[in-house]
Amino acid sequence: MTMLPEWWLTLTVLLNHLPLILAYPDLAYDLRTLLYEGHYDRSLLKHSSRTKRLTHKQNQATEMLNMTWPSKKVVTVDGQVMLGGLMMVHERHNDIVCGPIMPQGGVQALEAMLYTLDFINDQEDFIPGVKIGAHILDDCDTDTYGLEQAVDFIKGSISTIDDGQYKCRDGSSPEVVNKVISGVVGAASSVTSIQVANLLRLFKIPQVSFFSTSPELSNKGRFEYFSRTIPSDHYQVKAMVEVVKTLRWTYISIIYEESNYGIKAFEELEGLLAINNICLAAKEKLVKDSGVAEEVVYDHIVQRLIQKHRARGVIIFGSDQEVAGVMRAVRRNNATGSFSWIGSDGWSARSLVSSGNEAEVEGTLSVQPQANPVRGFDQYFLSLTVENNIRNPWFVEYWEDHFRCRHPAGPTTPYNRYYGRACTGREKLTGDNTQFEAQLQFVSDAVMAFAYAFRDMHRDLCGGQWGLCHHMNPIQGEQLLEYLRKVVFTGLSGDSFKFDNQGDGPARYNIIHFKQESRGIYAWVTVGQYVEGQLKLNTSALQFKLDDPSPPSSVCSLPCLTGQAKKYVEGESCCWHCFNCSTYQIVNPHDETQCLTCNWGTLPSPDHLTCNPIPEVYIRPDSWWAVGAMVFSSVGLVMTGVVVWVFLSHHNTPVVRASGRELSYVLLSGIVLCYALTFVFVLKPSAVVCGVQRFGLGFCFTVVYSALLTKTNRISRIFNAGKRTTKRPSFISPRSQLCICSLAICVQVVVMAVWWVVSPPRAIHHYLVREDNFLVCAASINASYVIALAYPIGLIVVCTVYAVLTRKIPEAFNESQHIGFTMYTTCIIWLAFVPIYFSTANNVELRITTTSVTVSLSATVALVCLFTPKLYIILLRPERNVRQSMMASKYSTVRSNLSTSSQRVDSTTQSEVLPSRDYELQEKLHLPGSVSVGGCHSATQTCPPPCDPPEHHCGGIMAVLAPSYLLPTVNGLLQDIIDVQL
Repeated sequence: MTMLPEWWLTLTVLLNHLPLILAYPDLAYDLRTLLYEGHYDRSLLKHSSRTKRLTHKQNQATEMLNMTWPSKKVVTVDGQVMLGGLMMVHERHNDIVCGPIMPQGGVQALEAMLYTLDFINDQEDFIPGVKIGAHILDDCDTDTYGLEQAVDFIKGSISTIDDGQYKCRDGSSPEVVNKVISGVVGAASSVTSIQVANLLRLFKIPQVSFFSTSPELSNKGRFEYFSRTIPSDHYQVKAMVEVVKTLRWTYISIIYEESNYGIKAFEELEGLLAINNICLAAKEKLVKDSGVAEEVVYDHIVQRLIQKHRARGVIIFGSDQEVAGVMRAVRRNNATGSFSWIGSDGWSARSLVSSGNEAEVEGTLSVQPQANPVRGFDQYFLSLTVENNIRNPWFVEYWEDHFRCRHPAGPTTPYNRYYGRACTGREKLTGDNTQFEAQLQFVSDAVMAFAYAFRDMHRDLCGGQWGLCHHMNPIQGEQLLEYLRKVVFTGLSGDSFKFDNQGDGPARYNIIHFKQESRGIYAWVTVGQYVEGQLKLNTSALQFKLDDPSPPSSVCSLPCLTGQAKKYVEGESCCWHCFNCSTYQIVNPHDETQCLTCNWGTLPSPDHLTCNPIPEVYIRPDSWWAVGAMVFSSVGLVMTGVVVWVFLSHHNTPVVRASGRELSYVLLSGIVLCYALTFVFVLKPSAVVCGVQRFGLGFCFTVVYSALLTKTNRISRIFNAGKRTTKRPSFISPRSQLCICSLAICVQVVVMAVWWVVSPPRAIHHYLVREDNFLVCAASINASYVIALAYPIGLIVVCTVYAVLTRKIPEAFNESQHIGFTMYTTCIIWLAFVPIYFSTANNVELRITTTSVTVSLSATVALVCLFTPKLYIILLRPERNVRQSMMASKYSTVRSNLSTSSQRVDSTTQSEVLPSRDYELQEKLHLPGSVSVGGCHSATQTCPPPCDPPEHHCGGIMAVLAPSYLLPTVNGLLQDIIDVQL
């Protein structure tokens, strides 16, 4: 029987299923790659044209025409249930399909799978009568080549081969036997796993990867048959960001592999870093895409990183081959020690990166999925030799690479032909010369997961019978996936394992650190853990340089000092210049790039972060200014009280009665109000206090000067009327005088009431300069006190005018002179007050004290000038406070004045010339109740003969001073006129 080539059978199968494959765009791979199956004996140049792996370097291709590379090799373990394996036994290469042997992640991972299968199969009762076999291939860490190799896994699942057209020589049909692959362990690379998963899902073959961490693979809508024992990079990215935050880096760069593994991780990193206010200085891609970049590409990446010299922290998300190229470029560009790396699990703890690049890798912190050593594997691996490990066809390449020698049993490869010495057979793997992959636990757990799924499935479907029952022959992928996702076991590492809802492994990470333990001795050490979203990092164990535990700074700009604002550099979100806000500004709490000016009445805090209120400045009752003013007012009140007491005590004496008791008491009340106003001025300003101040300031003066004006006006009217007519003036009685005074006061009350309605009193904060915060009444600032004082000032002016007009009255009526002196002094006081008031605007205490003292001083002038003469007579000269002693000694003078019609009546009297019932006038003129027609009689004096009317003007003045019914009896000489010296 003539057998057809294997590649022809494969091509026929794929062509029969071409409609199915084309229905899925993800499976659009080059069908010509299938020619690799059983066809590696052709020239390397033709092979490169089919796979598009080789460059046009003719010299290299010519040198390798005489060898088959890569050769088709497979590890086969017999069993009733078969697992496929896809390992990256070889590295990638940019010129040929497969690069050199990969010791750790390749050969050791393959041996870990075999070791775990041996452990399971050695247990007779694990699955009764069932052994688990394997069909393991090499993907050379290349996605397209790995996809080509994965075609082997689907051959047994294809049962529609039209074998009717193939005949053996004897006429019989050929028997094609392909073992069904129930599940696949691998691949290692996320890029390759995505390609393979798209193929295996068509045939419902579950897949469990051990190193593929791309977050995209968690999407069960696309990769429902894909699972993994290693956690997703989604959690690894979170752990990296937590490490960066712990190191207090805010300005970093990212280098990521241009593959699904790197791009997806970068997208997650970029989002998380932005959320945590960590800025990216540079974003560089590592070219992968199933090839390795030229060295100059790595140089350009490093040079761009050097330009961002402040971003010393760099996250690298890539595979070991690419990162090794970056480290070589760092050394070539003399940038060793310029960067501190945060590494992903794809390259850290790999000798391919660190070996020969120790100085460049020193200080690296890496996030590695938490993995413990596989129990017994180290001893197993170190016991292997080329002679006792014939089931691994690549082990001889590993041996040659490890010991740098040519083994007689080894095939010729592009890499061993340069080894000058032959292997002696005495070479031996030891713990000293062998570095183990730290994450072999995930390879072992992947195999164990399938094994436990087979066991559970066999127990449920076959009832524990010996061997496979028809329900498991063949195994249905959907059923196997269901059992696979439910497995819970303790692996050979001692850790418990189960898949999460997305089919990923538990998110447990170790934080490892590459440091120089002693001069020239480097090692990866564990310095922390990241479990369930919590980072525990032993910062005391960190050492980025020998004898230098402090982490390097990776910030674009140092934080601004407290109270400084930022001005960002254009195009850089983490680079800024700091500048100080001005004296009266703070940093905007909602925008750190702006300064805000504090409101009046507030000043920036020392750190320029808040505007603090300036303490209110107002006169306080316990201040020396207030105490002085209150003492002065208190003395004035005491003096006024004494005057009131004296007047009340001598209420009916001639002096008190002659002084006009009614207006005197009104005058004293105004003086009391003037003194009392001081105590209102020293209170803390408020709406009520300001209202009382505003009303009281004008009202107290209005009371005082209305009384004085009423007196001076009466005197003026009496003597002016005496010059013109014999008719007595109107409204000169005490009641009339009180009414006039009250009306004058009411004018002020009305003015104040209107002002109160138009502009209610209020306390305000007054700011002369930014540092001031005077709490004052509004009226004292805007000069509206003039409204309160306008009317009293008018009264003062009128009183002063009347005082001038009545200055020449006889001494018997000289109270007008006292009023005049009072008004002159008052004018001088207030003229001096105005400049003092306006010049003390920046000193509230002095201004208020000046105002209150001025008011009290005005009251004191009135009190002293008007009432001291009266008190002198009442208290010190009581003998003059009787009717007889009050007769004037200068009778002739008065008489002469009366004869010339210049007689004046004492301005202090508020009594008219009345009949005998008006006692006050009688006190003034000493007119008896009944007067004889012939003359005036007195107990002490006798009037001269009556004056002749034609010669004298007595009749005229007496017509003014006396009622008409008395005139006939006083036509003669006026005998008794009191000389009242007040």
